[in-house]
Amino acid sequence: MATTFLVENTKTADQPLIEQLLDIAFGIDRRVKTSYRLREGSVPAEGLSLVVRDADVGVAGAISFWPLVIGKAGTPALLLGPLVVHPERQNIGVGLALMQEGLARAKARGHKFVILVGDAPYYARVGFQKLPESKLILPGPVNPERFLYVELVQGALSETRGLVLPPHRFAEISAAFTVPHQAERQKQSAERH
Repeated sequence: MATTFLVENTKTADQPLIEQLLDIAFGIDRRVKTSYRLREGSVPAEGLSLVVRDADVGVAGAISFWPLVIGKAGTPALLLGPLVVHPERQNIGVGLALMQEGLARAKARGHKFVILVGDAPYYARVGFQKLPESKLILPGPVNPERFLYVELVQGALSETRGLVLPPHRFAEISAAFTVPHQAERQKQSAERH
C-alpha cells in the first residue's frame, strides 16, 4: 500500500527547519555550488515552494522551484532544487510526492520545462533525463552527467540554447547591452548633425 503525503505551500515558519535539513543533508558548503549561484538574489517561483510536514520531525521534506532565463531569447524555465528529505523519512516516498506535486503545479502555472543538477536515476522517476551536451550553459562548473531536464510541454527545450541565468542577472546583462557604447553614441550624434 502506497503512503500518501499532504504536500503544502511552504510557510515562513518552515524556513529554519528547512535550512537545518539542508545543512544535515548537503552540508554548509552547499552554497558554493553552481545551482545555489542560480538561486542567489531570487525567490522561488510563486506557489512552487512546498513541504511535507510531520508531527514527529517537523518538516519531513521540502522542494522549491526557481525562475530562470535562458539564452539571448530569454526563454523562461525553472530550476528544481533543493529537494531535501529528513533522514528519518527517507525511502518512503516523500521526495517522490514533492516532485510529482511540484511538477504538476509548475505545469498548471504554464511553465514549460525544468532543469536541475542531481542524481539521474533518482530524478528519472519523474521523467528527468540527461540534457544534451552544449545545449545549455550554467554560470559555473557542473558534471554534465548530472545536468538534467524534463519537459512539461513536449518540445519546449528544442529551440532553447545558451547561458542559464536568474531573471535579475539576465535583466542586468540585457540592460548593459542596450546602452550604446561611447563610439556608437558618437556615431549616432554625428549622423543627426
